[in-house]
Amino acid sequence: MTRGSVLPLLLLGLSGALRAHHEDLTVREACKAGFSEEGYTALISPNVVEGEKLLKVKFSSCVDTKGTQYETNSLDFKVRADGTVFATRELKIPSEQVAFTVTARERQSAEQWDAMVRLLVAQTSSSSAHSEHKKGKTVALDPSQLPKDTLLPWPQQHQSSGGLRRQKRDWVIPPINVPENSRGPFPQQLVRIRSDKDNDIPIRYSITGVGADQPPMEVFNIDSMSGRMYVTRPMDREERASYHLRAHAVDMNGNKVENPIDLYIYVIDMNDNRPEFINQVYNGSVDEGSKPGTYVMTVTANDADDSTTANGMVRYRIVTQTPQSPSQNMFTINSETGDIVTVAAGLDREKVQQYTVIVQATDMEGNLNYGLSNTATAIITVTDVNDNPPEFTTSTFAGEVPENRIETVVANLTVMDRDQPHSPNWNAVYRIISGDPSGHFSVRTDPVTNEGMVTVVKAVDYELNRAFMLTVMVSNQAPLASGIQMSFQSTAGVTISVTDVNEAPYFPSNHKLIRLEEGVPAGTALTTFSAVDPDRFMQQAVRYSKLSDPANWLHINTSNGQITTAAVLDRESLYTKNNVYEATFLAADNGIPPASGTGTLQLYLIDINDNAPQLLPKEAQICERPGLNAINITAADADMDPNIGPYVFELPFIPTTVRKNWTITRLNGDYAQLSLRILYLEAGVYDVPIIVTDSGNPPLSNTSVIKVKVCPCDENGDCTTVGAVAAAGLGTGAIVAILICIVILLTMVLLFVVWMKRREKERHTKQLLIDPEDDVRDNILKYDEEGGGEEDQDYDLSQLQQPEAMEHVLSKAPGVRRVDERPVGAEPQYPVRPVVPHPGDIGDFINEGLRAADNDPTAPPYDSLLVFDYEGSGSTAGSVSSLNSSSSGDQDYDYLNDWGPRFKKLADMYGGGEED
Repeated sequence: MTRGSVLPLLLLGLSGALRAHHEDLTVREACKAGFSEEGYTALISPNVVEGEKLLKVKFSSCVDTKGTQYETNSLDFKVRADGTVFATRELKIPSEQVAFTVTARERQSAEQWDAMVRLLVAQTSSSSAHSEHKKGKTVALDPSQLPKDTLLPWPQQHQSSGGLRRQKRDWVIPPINVPENSRGPFPQQLVRIRSDKDNDIPIRYSITGVGADQPPMEVFNIDSMSGRMYVTRPMDREERASYHLRAHAVDMNGNKVENPIDLYIYVIDMNDNRPEFINQVYNGSVDEGSKPGTYVMTVTANDADDSTTANGMVRYRIVTQTPQSPSQNMFTINSETGDIVTVAAGLDREKVQQYTVIVQATDMEGNLNYGLSNTATAIITVTDVNDNPPEFTTSTFAGEVPENRIETVVANLTVMDRDQPHSPNWNAVYRIISGDPSGHFSVRTDPVTNEGMVTVVKAVDYELNRAFMLTVMVSNQAPLASGIQMSFQSTAGVTISVTDVNEAPYFPSNHKLIRLEEGVPAGTALTTFSAVDPDRFMQQAVRYSKLSDPANWLHINTSNGQITTAAVLDRESLYTKNNVYEATFLAADNGIPPASGTGTLQLYLIDINDNAPQLLPKEAQICERPGLNAINITAADADMDPNIGPYVFELPFIPTTVRKNWTITRLNGDYAQLSLRILYLEAGVYDVPIIVTDSGNPPLSNTSVIKVKVCPCDENGDCTTVGAVAAAGLGTGAIVAILICIVILLTMVLLFVVWMKRREKERHTKQLLIDPEDDVRDNILKYDEEGGGEEDQDYDLSQLQQPEAMEHVLSKAPGVRRVDERPVGAEPQYPVRPVVPHPGDIGDFINEGLRAADNDPTAPPYDSLLVFDYEGSGSTAGSVSSLNSSSSGDQDYDYLNDWGPRFKKLADMYGGGEED
């Protein structure tokens, strides 16, 4: 049964097991299991003894070679576990080949592989072969024993009535064996084949197959006429172990004369390859103290020669062992498998940590005289086991610790352990087994030095324990090896002395609470707030002082801590929260250095009726007629229950007008209503006294005055504006006068704003180089003096410019100009003034010029048209009086009055008639 036919059935039946071993199958998929050859051939003698080794098959397993089982379909031949084929009984082999099948099975997967084994009888003569051939029996020939002209005749065919038919049993052409590495000469004849029909017709012979007409080409060739076959070069079995050729016989026309016959050529192995180790250096390990026979490692050497012969059968042996301690033969090796195991006891890592073993592999089944050898190095590391318990370096240790100190290392415990450092077999674990019932100490392990650090984890008190006697045991993280007991030195004593330090006094009843009534007089003794000094073995005095007293109400005696009041205690004070007043005191001793502690005293003040009630609101308003509305009054008291409400509200008997004009009605314990008793009360402000009394024991009363404004009301019961003013105590005349004054004031403010805006507008329309108030040109408004004309004015004529004198402006740097200078560049095109002016033309001319100036991007901030209001005798432009009017006679300038106050002044100047 082939592998392909069995595998689907096995997969179907063992699907569950295959899923459980999915990872293992994944690894096996990368491995290709099977026999090294499809078929094995060996030459044997006719007489075989029982148990004789005939050949060896080689099977590669992807799981474990020890899990492979071999079977055969022959009763005469069996296969051992190492693949050796042997005879089960004494046999006499006839002069023919023996063929049977060898099956290899894996125990885990149940898969199987098959290989064919042929055993060829070595002794057969040509004559006997020919006679056996005539009888139709299988012939086994050894070509190396045949003459060079030995014939291998074609199988005979018999004639029948139905035509030619092949014999039921064909001839079996024995394999042709060719030794490798032959020295020639080449070509070397192997055998001659011929057909019986070559006596009748000429026949041409040829061979095909790998080694003939397929790569490698022309390893073999044949004489087409004689049928002699040759090998043309030396053979290498390691390159190719066998060849399968087919011999053909045709006539001269190429017609087939005989059916092709198979020729098997086997390359006989020579011992021309040394064993080669897979690794030159192998690394293995074994625990110290291991018993003899403990597996260590496996070394493997492969020989390229035929493993079924002695040429490829490798045997192993140990050549040297270093060091040779405690014995020179600490290990042995299985000569066939290469397994190295311990053979002697005494492996001790603390003495020898590593062994170097030289292993030799020799073929020819280990025959050192004829076999080829090679060596490899096996490094065997002795791994550590916990066979050495940790031991303290001394039996006692000592340390010292101040009291009240924690997380302090007080002693270091040193141990010795001969196991491998920084491993679980070496790492120490410490445990306090006695002497510390309260758990003041713990022993931690230093990971670097492996020392035990005795650490204070709970503060110790000198007044309670002056010294500790601890017993500490040490062990390893890993348990001790079997048969190893703890050492006596694994336990040590640790003496720890406690030193006294000055401890701070403390108040036993810290946050002490005292309940008392408020209002106790100054000097009242409250309590003794004393502290305790824990240093019983030190003669020290404790002094007291105040640390925090927000209201400065308390005093403490510095010697004994007695608390007395220094002022009257007031529960309603801002320093009291939730009826509790809190003060903090300090207690300090006179030790070196001094130590101090704090304590808090809380005074819970019980309320007494020491605050009279008050009325709200203090001011209110009401309509002058009753029944429209009333005033709601609320009583409030700084005290607490039961010294507050319900309150009693009443009006006094004096003055009598109060009860005559007003009435008060109690709504509930805290609220009342004040309203008018009479039908009408004149508008005004009235002071209404009200007496309110709380419910304390004894009760307290208070007279509160409410300022009530009585005013006329509208239909909704709300005071009118006039009524509110009237209620303030002013008459109707005064109210009217006030309203008139308000109207006049608003009018004056409006006129002032209008005048300021107009003035601002005028300043923007005509601005000069200097402030308008300092402008010399405003002299025209002065009528109280006359001068001598233009010559009596001290003007700077250089301020004026002429259109033709612009060189100094053009030569200025950009941006350096006066505000009244003419712009540099293109000037706006203003409309030409007509020669004969018309009253309407002047206005049009000015408006058009104004529009042109507004739209001119190069115009200066001030219109240059306004800077020509001065004319002197020294002006190069001449006098405007030289301008001749186109009309003679007087002009009518009354239309200038319609242009505003400035042109009105101009009309008065020109149209006022002749001067006297």
